[in-house]
Order: sequence, then C-alpha cells, then structure tokens
Amino acid sequence: MEEWDEVDKKVKSILKDYSNLFYVSSIVVQELLQLHRIGKFRPKRIKSKNDILHSIKEAGIEIRSFNQCHLEQYAELVEIEGHKDMNDHAIIAQAISDKIPIISSDSKFYLYEKQGLELIFNKR
Repeated sequence: MEEWDEVDKKVKSILKDYSNLFYVSSIVVQELLQLHRIGKFRPKRIKSKNDILHSIKEAGIEIRSFNQCHLEQYAELVEIEGHKDMNDHAIIAQAISDKIPIISSDSKFYLYEKQGLELIFNKR
C-alpha cells in the first residue's frame, strides 16, 4: 500500500502545503511507539522506535507535550456516549486547549466539535 493511499485529496493538499505548521501530541507519539512495540505499526521505512521519533523530526513536525492546561481541558471534556478511549480524549482536549485543528479519520471525533474541536476529517 502506498503511503498516500489512505489520505483524501483535501488532506493531501494541507499536508503538502509547506506554509503550514504541523504538530503532534506527545500522546499520539506514545501510542505510535506502543503500536510499533506490539507490531501493529510497521511502515516500510520505520525499522525501530527511534525511527518514529527521527521521522517526526525530519518532517518538521513539532511534538507538543501534554501539560496542566490540557489536563484542565480534559477534566471539562464531556465524554460522548460510546467513546471511551482516554487517549483520544486527551488528544482532543489538547487540540481544543491549544486551538489547533486535528486531522483524523476517526469518525467519533466530529462529535466533539460542539465542545470546540476543529476537525479536518480524512475520509479514507
């Protein structure tokens, strides 16, 4: 499978626009490292956990640490029925707190737009 196969046209244009700044939550990076550890995340060019960190840095993506402000937003977040993923909640709270849009294919994320989440949905 080609890297761009699961990225829709709108999201591709955002990702390829070099004037955009990109951030990733430390929570997402932690999830990627764990998925690599258990064998569920194995892109061709990622041979080790260190390759994940190197690839993020090489792409010019800033890793944003989860902090006190994010925890406060997390505490205020109203959990949507049937969506119990605490890492998703942390990622959503961080995006709301920092006023940074999320690009995601997770169909449950749109349910948090009424709470301030700006979602760019990647339709696969």
